[in-house]
Amino acid sequence: MTTTPFTLPDPDVLTAHGLDARGNGRLLLIACGALAHEILALKRLNGWDHMDLQCLPAKLHLYPDQITAEVEKSVLAHRSRYDRIFVVYADCGTGGQLQAKCADLGVEMVAGPHCYAFYEGLDRFAAHEDEISAFYLTDFLVRQFDAFVWKPMGLDRHPQLRDMIFGNYTKLVYQAQTDDPALRAKAEACAARLGLAYEYRFTGYGDLKASLEEQAAKP
Repeated sequence: MTTTPFTLPDPDVLTAHGLDARGNGRLLLIACGALAHEILALKRLNGWDHMDLQCLPAKLHLYPDQITAEVEKSVLAHRSRYDRIFVVYADCGTGGQLQAKCADLGVEMVAGPHCYAFYEGLDRFAAHEDEISAFYLTDFLVRQFDAFVWKPMGLDRHPQLRDMIFGNYTKLVYQAQTDDPALRAKAEACAARLGLAYEYRFTGYGDLKASLEEQAAKP
């Protein structure tokens, strides 16, 4: 049996401009652009054709104070076309504001403090005693390391800032959603650039998969 190759959207489109919702559907996912590849992969693998996806720019994570307002705008813009909306963000540095706004809007969202926790599973992540001194990368952040870490922190212009910014970190943890040797090598190189020890954890999709499965099963 032959299968049709599945091509994911260009990452630059997802991170810079988001991804427009694709027509009418019963369930709309409003998600961070950093999760787009993973959500689309899960949709394909599970045949969740009734789910549409609206991605907000991943660069909002650099400005968490803007996330709540952008999610609200997206919910209000699309809710008349859908029976349900699910927000694929965790708290993500909003200090509880996103959760409160979603409750006001009557929509559900992913549980947890951030994607590093729900990728690994909230209980497993909470069990790490050294979490506070670990710097985390996902598949997306490994691919986009320069755009989302190196350049925004000014390390391309002022490399001497590295030890000031990362001096209290002890290691870089790569939470891998896919088993990709090229990404593993790049993540290890990122750790070296930051002067940190390197740890690899294969998490797969973690609680992201479970959250979407729960939504898919709802009538």
